Amino acid sequence: MPDGFKSIGDVFRREHSFNKLREIVKQSDVVLDFYNIFPDFKKIAQPQKVVKKTLLLKVEIPSWRNELKFKETELIEKINKFYNEERINQIRFSG
Repeated sequence: MPDGFKSIGDVFRREHSFNKLREIVKQSDVVLDFYNIFPDFKKIAQPQKVVKKTLLLKVEIPSWRNELKFKETELIEKINKFYNEERINQIRFSG
């Protein structure tokens, strides 16, 4: 690459003006990768979106919602371990 030129990836990763966009991409990654992290949840839960490090998770069956709420800390740890950084610090469940 000629001197003075940067790749789009370098600019995206390093420029401060892209901080908000990088955060949005990270949040959407959690929703997109949810079933890669939890393949057994395909029939149980539906990731909706991430807002301010809170994953909104739709769980239709109340007993499953209670079970997942009970294991919320474990779920958060597994998501964050998948990305090797804190992307989620809370999960909100809806029916």
